[in-house]
Amino acid sequence: MAGVATARSNSPEVASMVRKLNHIEANSLRARPDQTATVLSEQEINAYLASDQLTLPDGVESVTLEGQAGVVTGRARVDFDRVRAGIHSSNPLLAVFTGIHEVEVITHAHGIGHKGYVHVDSVSLDGIEVPRFALELFLEKYIQPRVPQAGMDSVFDLPDKIDVAIVGQHSLTVTQK
Repeated sequence: MAGVATARSNSPEVASMVRKLNHIEANSLRARPDQTATVLSEQEINAYLASDQLTLPDGVESVTLEGQAGVVTGRARVDFDRVRAGIHSSNPLLAVFTGIHEVEVITHAHGIGHKGYVHVDSVSLDGIEVPRFALELFLEKYIQPRVPQAGMDSVFDLPDKIDVAIVGQHSLTVTQK
């Protein structure tokens, strides 16, 4: 599997994504960043996610993202036993979060005023939608101890002086200010 990631690291899409990320970072160091929008294609983002340029959380693999006007659909293969490592619960509502599953998360997402906003619409495991209360319990027990700002509705600071982030048709457009 490592050979596949390394091979993909050399792809034109990964190289383009790295150039764009480097541009965003360098632009953020300027007193007055260039406000020309940077467009990241879905193909570039997914190639980057599949490469060895990024380390995914333990138990999460094969991440892909799909953008549609304001909506991001994420898909991944998740080993919940690895995600939950070291944290145990006897709550039967959390029993669904064991083993390996194909996970799909549908969110509304955007950024404005240097803040990112994400609202989780739904989460499915192997094609079956997980009830919202079970998701909230899972987040509280397993994710928020490691990532306190994670939630069904998240607001966070955008990095690198990104002022606006717009999810479009198979793209993400960011503007710095």
